[in-house]
Amino acid sequence: MEYRRLPHGGEQISMIGLGNSSLGEAGEKEAEETIALALENGINFFDMAAGDAAPFPVYGRAVSGCRSPVYFQVHFGADYRSGKYGWTLNLDEIKRSVEWQLKALRTDYIDFGFLHCIDEESDLETAIAQGTLAYMEDLKRQGVIRHIGLSSHTPAVAQKVLDRKILDMLMFSINPAYDYCHGEYAVGSGDERTMLYRRCEAEGVGISVMKAFSGGQLLDAKTSPFGQALTEYQCMQYALDRPGVLTVLPGVRNRKDLRRVLGFLTATEEEKDYSVIGGFTPKESAGVCVYCNHCQPCPAGLDVVLINKYYDLALAGDELARPHYATLGAKASDCVGCGHCDSRCPFHVGQVRRMEEIAAYFGS
Repeated sequence: MEYRRLPHGGEQISMIGLGNSSLGEAGEKEAEETIALALENGINFFDMAAGDAAPFPVYGRAVSGCRSPVYFQVHFGADYRSGKYGWTLNLDEIKRSVEWQLKALRTDYIDFGFLHCIDEESDLETAIAQGTLAYMEDLKRQGVIRHIGLSSHTPAVAQKVLDRKILDMLMFSINPAYDYCHGEYAVGSGDERTMLYRRCEAEGVGISVMKAFSGGQLLDAKTSPFGQALTEYQCMQYALDRPGVLTVLPGVRNRKDLRRVLGFLTATEEEKDYSVIGGFTPKESAGVCVYCNHCQPCPAGLDVVLINKYYDLALAGDELARPHYATLGAKASDCVGCGHCDSRCPFHVGQVRRMEEIAAYFGS
């Protein structure tokens, strides 16, 4: 397992986490063995926006005695007291639901307390007016919540919460279909979504990824909006390459599903290479670097992706981007203009021209 550091706090988070939308269907024994298998393989990040109440007591038993290495995303607004999933903005109901979740998980603290599924600005206004955000901030001061997060599918809403400077983590739906304006949750333009990812990285807000497979639609040529199937590993690598992303949270039903997902860790670069999407992205997305590394290796030794990323982060307002760029052994000014990267880029980025632009920007 590989781990990525949460900028606000320093926790090392497994780049593969676990979603629980379907685990309750497995039955208690299979669910508990699936969780045990996840822990054995280094997964330490678990999203508790479950499809029903069944996984909660199973997790409570599974992590009893080994709570500290485990990070739970607990959602303020997801309600499981009936046994089924419910959604509420009512603060009193949220308090009772969170109390139920803590009891079922056998814990007295929440690693990541998430304002749950806020997709409309009116929902955000309600959460603020009813005092839900203030309540979460108070729990953080008490140490009950370690980090505050937001779950959303809407870039504009996420930006408004980022403006409040309270977020440590954002749970967001990321996959090539949504980023290129296909599907129910493809909210916002490609530029808006990319700007959100870059802002999160610039401000040290980690991203946990939901819907990496677009609900399975991307895995089947018949349902893929591109008319071509992608693999789970291509989708996972795509998500992990977006700025700010710390972990991808595929939902699994059982150990068989989990073993397949864990195969990502030993998959070849070819199996994870998603550059095929360059052939069916919209025209307005052509020429935008998505950090896919397909341009490597550079004959002059430039880390083309990292140079692009520091430039984009600097434009997004990250004050650390310039000093990070300054530490690179080979900079944009060292480009020899051979065109190797231009010829290999599946997204038709003019990297030679871009290296000139970046060198002028950074002054070297």
